[in-house]
Amino acid sequence: MPNSRVERRRRSEERILAAARTVFAERGFERATIRAIASMAEVDPALVMQYFGSKQELFDLAVRIPAIPPLNGGLDELVEELLARIGMKIGPIPQASLAMMRSMLTHPEAAEGVRARLDEQVEQLSSAIPAEDADLRAALMISTMLGVTVAHQLLDLTALRDVSPTRIAAALRPAITALTRPDEPAGPS
Repeated sequence: MPNSRVERRRRSEERILAAARTVFAERGFERATIRAIASMAEVDPALVMQYFGSKQELFDLAVRIPAIPPLNGGLDELVEELLARIGMKIGPIPQASLAMMRSMLTHPEAAEGVRARLDEQVEQLSSAIPAEDADLRAALMISTMLGVTVAHQLLDLTALRDVSPTRIAAALRPAITALTRPDEPAGPS
């Protein structure tokens, strides 16, 4: 039965989630409203609440993104794999990722979600860096990548707008590589 009640509900939920991703990506959590999401999904705001319970629950589902594959290999391979991800970070990214990024500075739950993902990446990197301050070095590498993503995706920084991922990776390679070398101090204590 293609037009069953269950099927209609599923399609409505999908429309609401798609609208939520768009609105959260454009406005962030704080400025997004259930009314705006409902309007974009062409449903009544009460239906949004009936299906998802609260704005927070809707946000949690809307920004759910697949896990980032773990970084693998030796130090040189890790650097290259990290730099290869620049194409993902400055190319078209999913609405869910944009929603999370736009919300992370103003919404504690979004910040915690981003922090947890970044902490996982820092842990992966630091375990491969043979230095006493491996956590610091890994955190600086990940923070640099996050900064490039924010500058390109949210701020639309003019100097990055038309630069290829390959060129950005080439410019970052010496700095990222230096952070993996224990014989090069990461800075004053």
